[in-house]
Order: sequence, then structure tokens, then C-alpha cells
Amino acid sequence: MASEACGDLNCPFHGHLRTRGHVIEGVVVSAKMEKTAIVRRDYLHYVPKYERYERRHSRIPAHNPPCINAREGDRVKIAECRPISKTVAFVIIEKLKG
Repeated sequence: MASEACGDLNCPFHGHLRTRGHVIEGVVVSAKMEKTAIVRRDYLHYVPKYERYERRHSRIPAHNPPCINAREGDRVKIAECRPISKTVAFVIIEKLKG
């Protein structure tokens, strides 16, 4: 959990935002937006024709609360929440390492 309190209403710890659904781990690849970070999730996809796996990735925009303040290169855990904006429907809940 976060160490310092923040005044963000969209913080799952100090605000009124509820989380639900998927919990995903990934790496922050961009934290240039205000209170938003892009999290890259790598996964394997099976191709039956060749009986092999291929590497794929997805980039998920997530709300970055000021109390967590994740930066580029940090490994984070994100959780699904209600839509905060047009593209953001996840929130960073934990910084694993970075």
C-alpha cells in the first residue's frame, strides 16, 4: 500500500475508486501524461498451425495516483475499475520493483 496520502479522488486507497475484474502485471513504458501511465503486458499466443507460441504484447493506459507515482521501467500491478476517461479503465495499485 502507498506510504503517503494523496488528495486524488480516483485513488483506490485514499479516494472513492472501486476496483473489480482483471488484475494484471506489466511494465510502465511511458509516464509522460498527467496522472496516467502506459503499461505494457507481454504474453504468449499459441498458433495451432505451427504448434508453437508467438510473443505478443498489449499497451494499457492506467491511472497513476500521486501516492504511487510509477515511472518508466517500473514493474507494476494494475486492476480494472470503472472508466475514468475515454481510454483509461485501469488503475495502478502496486509498484512491484523499479
